Amino acid sequence: MNARTVYLDHAATTPMASTAIEAMTAELALVGNASSLHASGRRARRVLEESRERIAAALGSRPGEVVFTSGGTEADNLALKGAYWARRGQDPARTRILASTVEHHAVLDPLHWLESTEGAHVELIPCDETGLVDLAAMKDAIERDPGSVAVISVMWANNEVGTLQPIPDIAELAAAHGIPVHTDAVQAVGAVPVDFATSGVDALSLTGHKLGGPVGAGALVVRRELELTALVHGGGQERDVRSGTHATAAIVGFAAAVELAVKEQEAYATRVGALRDQLVAQVLAVVPDSHLNGPPLEPLGRHRLPNNAQIAFPGCEGDSLLMLLDAAGVECSTGAACSAGVPQASHVLLAMGQSDEQARSSLRFSLGHTTTTEDVDRLVAAIGPAVERGRAAGLQR
Repeated sequence: MNARTVYLDHAATTPMASTAIEAMTAELALVGNASSLHASGRRARRVLEESRERIAAALGSRPGEVVFTSGGTEADNLALKGAYWARRGQDPARTRILASTVEHHAVLDPLHWLESTEGAHVELIPCDETGLVDLAAMKDAIERDPGSVAVISVMWANNEVGTLQPIPDIAELAAAHGIPVHTDAVQAVGAVPVDFATSGVDALSLTGHKLGGPVGAGALVVRRELELTALVHGGGQERDVRSGTHATAAIVGFAAAVELAVKEQEAYATRVGALRDQLVAQVLAVVPDSHLNGPPLEPLGRHRLPNNAQIAFPGCEGDSLLMLLDAAGVECSTGAACSAGVPQASHVLLAMGQSDEQARSSLRFSLGHTTTTEDVDRLVAAIGPAVERGRAAGLQR
């Protein structure tokens, strides 16, 4: 990353923590397949299981509940497809899957695939204008026919607008009917308190590169009692639900990052939350008709991730504004999909009741452990001219 570049896209991926780099680098110099029986293999297995124990301790789970994956997307797919196939196999009537309208595509796309090819009936539960799932609608959907629900999936924290969902409440509703709940906690771990045991969920996805670990290492924390059908078959690693040779070095870096992120979560949230509040206040002052999407900036950690600020700039196309800021050395995100080079409105903002035009006018600024006051100042200095140019370009079209 160029030293002159201001990086405000930590929700996409954040720089690796030095402790994770050191742990991973040391392991890369060693040899050993954790499934081999000789000394090198046993050493790798010991390091692998120590990493599993460190992650479990940080997340409030048992070591045997940590299933290593290549990242959050694979973990989401394993949870949803694996639980759906297993539950439907036990009872063919269990074909319904409930999820929120604001899920990440790593959840929505496998659900749509299950619906189109595997006979699933997917019901997306609506949210309010802040992105908060409608608990009453979820309760109604469950109680309409609880015996037909295979699994429920609601993300812990939204990747676009930062909304924190009432996961324990959803888990309690589901538990009354014996329905397993999965949560995509990719954005939450290290940013807000996350405890698997007390949350009430049955499966939780996380990934390394969102919290200071390497790309390519993640995990599905899943209760031993929840049966999953494997996606990948082979050597029978990871409780026989995720075969394949372990990426030991990446897992070691992942474990170091999880441990550090959870240990420093409170201090991180306080420091980054204050920078986020400064960013929002100053950007809204420079562009007075801009506004914050998602939950308001209430007391830290109540309803919103501390590192998230998604701001709408009326009269601007988000993708054009992104490129203008990029040219000024400030990197951020629209948080929306782009298909074949054609920008599309965010499904999250549309689900929150915004128009297509409103949904395409927003940028997401996500802060991280390397963000400084100077980074915020650089954005504030660049945003006014960028919005001016963006609006002028829009008028010329």
